[in-house]
Amino acid sequence: MKSRVPKVLHPLCGLPMLAYVIDAAREATGRRPIVVYSPPTAAIRDAFGEVADFALQEEPRGTGDALRAALGALPDDVSKILVLSGDVPLVEVETLRDLEGQRAFERSPMALVGVEADDPGLLGRVVRGPDGRVARVVEVKDARPDELEVDEVNAGLYAFDVAWLRGRMADLRPSPTTGELYLTQLVEFAARDGTPAASLTVEDDGRLLGINDRFELAEAELAMRAQINARHMWAGVTMRDPSTTYIDSTVEMAPDVTLEPNVILRGATRIGEGTVIGSGSQIVDSVLGSQNRIWASVLESSEVEDNVEIGPFAHLRPGSSIGAGARLGNYAEVKNSRLGPGVRQHHMSYIGDADVGARTNIGAGTITANYDGTNKHRTIIGEDVFLGVDTMLRAPITLGDGSRTGAGAVVTRDVPPGKLAVGVPARIREPHRPADGVPTIPAEASADGPAESSTDGAERTTPTPPR
Repeated sequence: MKSRVPKVLHPLCGLPMLAYVIDAAREATGRRPIVVYSPPTAAIRDAFGEVADFALQEEPRGTGDALRAALGALPDDVSKILVLSGDVPLVEVETLRDLEGQRAFERSPMALVGVEADDPGLLGRVVRGPDGRVARVVEVKDARPDELEVDEVNAGLYAFDVAWLRGRMADLRPSPTTGELYLTQLVEFAARDGTPAASLTVEDDGRLLGINDRFELAEAELAMRAQINARHMWAGVTMRDPSTTYIDSTVEMAPDVTLEPNVILRGATRIGEGTVIGSGSQIVDSVLGSQNRIWASVLESSEVEDNVEIGPFAHLRPGSSIGAGARLGNYAEVKNSRLGPGVRQHHMSYIGDADVGARTNIGAGTITANYDGTNKHRTIIGEDVFLGVDTMLRAPITLGDGSRTGAGAVVTRDVPPGKLAVGVPARIREPHRPADGVPTIPAEASADGPAESSTDGAERTTPTPPR
C-alpha cells in the first residue's frame, strides 16, 4: 500500500477494511475472532480491542507462523475454526458457512475456497490431482509452467478441524525461497493423510480477492458502494444517479428519502422519511428528521429536526441543532449552537456558541463574536427576536424575548425583553410602535436618520438630507 498505516486499517466505505472481516467472522461463528498482529501493526489492536481478541506474532514469518500464534490464543473448547485474510473485506457470511459445511460434508480436516479467476496474475494456484481433489496450493514463484496455466486461485479462506491442525502445525517447514512458513503446506499434509482438503469453488466476482494496493482498494470500494446503494434503493430510497452517490456502510435512511447526484453521506448519519438531499451536499455523522430539504450544503455532527430547509452553501459545524421548521439560507454558518423552531437565518451570517429562541429572525451579515482571543463565550438570544442586518453580538451576552437590533448595531451588553438596541456601541431604546403595532427604529436612535421596517425581514435605514 506504500503507507505507514497498516493495510487492514485503510478505510473502505467509512470503516477500516478489517472491520468487515471481523463482522463476518463474528456472525459466522458466534464468537469473538482472534486477530493476529505484529509489533509494527500494533495500531490494529488499538482499533479493534473492544470487538476481538489478539495474538502477537513477534516477527512476521508467513501465514503459517501467524496461524501458529492464533492457535496459542485459542480456547481449549473450540473444535473447529475459520481462517480469514484481513485484506478480503468483501467476504460474505454465507460463503464462510458454506465453507465449513463443505468440510464437514466431505469429512476433511480442512477446506479452502478456490476462485475461478479471469486473471490469476500472481495469486497462488489450486492444483488438483487426477481424481479432481485438491492436491496442493502452489505460489507463482514456485509453480511449474503447466501449473501457471491453472485458472483456479486460492482465496486465502480456510476451515479446519482443530485437533488435526494442532497435530500438523509442527510439521510446517520454512520455504527455501523466503524462509517463511506457509499455511498452504497444510493442503499437502491433508492429501498425504488420505483425507484431501475439501474445496468450495466460486466464480470470480471480485469479492474474494485480496487488496494489496490503492488500485485494488478503489476497485473494492466501487464494488462495495454498489452493494450499499442497491440495499438502500431496495429499501425505498431514490437515487437520481447512483454512480455519483457515495454512502458509507454505517449510514441509515428511511423510505422516501431522495438523493440528488453528487451527494456524500458519511459516518453515523441517519436521515428521516421524505427528506431530499440536493446535489453537492456532504453530510457527516449527522441526524436529520423527516421532510427536510438540504441544498448543496455541508453538515457535520449536527442534528436537524423536521421540515427544515438548509442552503444552498450553508455549513452546520459540529454541535449544531436546528429546530423544526427553521430556514437557513445561502452562506449561513452555525457552530455548536441550538436554533429553535421556526428560526430564520436566510443569508450570510455566523451563529457560533449560541442558543436562539423560536421564531427569531437573523438578518443578513449577523455575527456572534464568541471568541475573545483566549476563551469562547456563549450568546443567548430569546424567542421572537429581530436582528437587523450586520448586527454584531459580542459574547457573553443575552437578548431577551421580543428584543430587536437596528442595522449595523454592535451589541456589547444585554438587551432586556422587548427593547431595541441601535448604534455603535449599541444603546438601549424603546422601539417605536405605530398604529399597525410593528416596531421600528425611531429617527433619533439612528445616526443615519429615520428608519423603516424592511419587507424582507431585516432593518434598513433611509438617510435624511444634510442640514
